[in-house]
Amino acid sequence: MPNWTRACATDDIPLDDLIRFDQGSQTFIIVRSEEDTFHALDGICSHEHVHLCDGLVMDGIIECPKHNATFDFRTGEAKRAPACINLKTYPVRVTDGHVWIEI
Repeated sequence: MPNWTRACATDDIPLDDLIRFDQGSQTFIIVRSEEDTFHALDGICSHEHVHLCDGLVMDGIIECPKHNATFDFRTGEAKRAPACINLKTYPVRVTDGHVWIEI
């Protein structure tokens, strides 16, 4: 059964940036868009086992730091090769200055 888990404070992430969040054996990224919305995705690139936390966030896209694959951080869709497998996204809610994701 999915659980809501506190990932971070809203102030932990600047606009148009992301942070890594680990829960058990899973790694996630929490993205704060330029529009001040929050999004949660798998934190490992689907092309190779590379952490996306060092990736670049820009114009609704996160770019993998290793091979420059890109993903839409709102949908998880793989947008540029070499990645061809989408990332899983997770529901997010913001309450009292904290970001929660449903895992």
